[in-house]
Amino acid sequence: MNHTIRLAALAALVTAGITLPAHAQVVVKDPWVRATVSQQKATGAFMQLTSPQDARLVEAKSPVAGVVEIHEMSMEKDVMRMRAMPGGLELPAGKTVELKSGGYHVMLMDLKQQVKEGSSVPMTLVFEGKDKKRSSIEIKAPVKSLTGGTTMDKDQAHGGMKH
Repeated sequence: MNHTIRLAALAALVTAGITLPAHAQVVVKDPWVRATVSQQKATGAFMQLTSPQDARLVEAKSPVAGVVEIHEMSMEKDVMRMRAMPGGLELPAGKTVELKSGGYHVMLMDLKQQVKEGSSVPMTLVFEGKDKKRSSIEIKAPVKSLTGGTTMDKDQAHGGMKH
């Protein structure tokens, strides 16, 4: 099959609405991790995620933490609750999902050392498509304070919440 015929066949499949396995990856924009104070054992990572097709963030890993989980923070009867999302975080095709303080975030727990402003945290984000195939993206998230110079205290690091 020559090149022109292959392109025409591909165009016909796309026009017919048939989905081919996509090799495009999730776009990670503006990742950052909140700085900690000495002896603090948890912090959050934040970013914007955009997937070209329906997918989900199913796992995150980092060598700076013993435990890394995808979390959701929400209000329930005037009480802020934080919970792990063991099924992952949905990423609808073409829509940006923001991981931010007070909402979805990646929780880094059992920190092995202080996470200092100005450094960076290596992370591996694992995504799963509708076809159940997984792909990983390696990032280095800069460490920043939440309010331009003030790090959180120990209770704020995990929102003072219990799971």
